[in-house]
Amino acid sequence: MASQKITLTVEGMSCGHCSGTVQRVLEEIDGISNVSVDLNAKKASFNADNSELVDKAIKKINEAGYKA
Repeated sequence: MASQKITLTVEGMSCGHCSGTVQRVLEEIDGISNVSVDLNAKKASFNADNSELVDKAIKKINEAGYKA
């Protein structure tokens, strides 16, 4: 199955450190690639190999202290 392009709104990011944290937690998930975080737009985009990874990504972002 081809990976899907996913874009999530992420609330609570206020600086480069915040967007870097979100990028790092997403990059640590196996099956997620091409992570891009836009601080100004409050968005995180990535490719996910399957839909279960989207739930995992949301959980990891929320655990890092942000709201996906």
